[in-house]
Amino acid sequence: MVISHPEKILFPDDGITKGELAAYYEMIAPVMLPHIERRPITMERFPAGIGKKGFIQKDVSTGFPEWLQRVEVPKKDGVVHHPIVTDAQSLLWLVNQNCITPHVWTSRAPDVYYPDLCVFDLDPSIDDPGMLRDAALGLRDVLEELGLPSWVKTSGSKGFHIAVPLDGKADMGEVERFAHAVGRLCVKRDPKNLTQEFYKAERGTRILVDTGRNGWSATHAVVYAVRAKAGAPVSAPCSWEELESGKVGPRTFTLRNMASRIEDAGDLWSGMRRRRRSLKRPLMKLRRL
Repeated sequence: MVISHPEKILFPDDGITKGELAAYYEMIAPVMLPHIERRPITMERFPAGIGKKGFIQKDVSTGFPEWLQRVEVPKKDGVVHHPIVTDAQSLLWLVNQNCITPHVWTSRAPDVYYPDLCVFDLDPSIDDPGMLRDAALGLRDVLEELGLPSWVKTSGSKGFHIAVPLDGKADMGEVERFAHAVGRLCVKRDPKNLTQEFYKAERGTRILVDTGRNGWSATHAVVYAVRAKAGAPVSAPCSWEELESGKVGPRTFTLRNMASRIEDAGDLWSGMRRRRRSLKRPLMKLRRL
């Protein structure tokens, strides 16, 4: 894949070019592809770099190469043709569109109605690492009570994302309702520090347990994605032990240190698909908590 204008500066404070961003995604592709493959993608594009306003693009109806695969999904009064990644070439095509962060669905084509992930986004209102750490561990413990293993990654922004691999038998509505009920239980157990209030003015200093990433057409920053923020932070997997010890924070990993991270730790999410779970028993347990 030939990258046009590789000299273009996308991160002005860091001197990171489009060519360097492409080199990162090419390097990370072997571990990233299993997690992004066939998920409908929304592109967060910054043609003039992150110093200028970017835009979100969901539909790719024109101006795409014939080899790029897409998936057609319904929306109100029409359809959307989302691009999907199937190999390193299609991942680099996104970069060539000045897409810094690919945001993805929790499901994959062709079964877009049946997620294979349930995602929780912890969004803090204030910078309190201890509070954030306790919230993540509390959510992990609730999921363990329900018999569900979970994986964690930095958001590359302010919080952490926690993911549960699913067997794809529950539809998107069921998964969304389950996630919201788990969030409600977490808030019930720690109402001082957690909330489900969507509006920031209503949150105070509390952490939002955002379960909206599981709804129809909702997205989250895919694992290993670069975020459009100074320093080029990456939404990268970490271990629960690293989070608990405070060794890893939301922006610990960046475009420029991920190569050594992968060399040292590998893909910490590689075993996720082997531990996919049904929601049938967790739903029954949740009703009793």
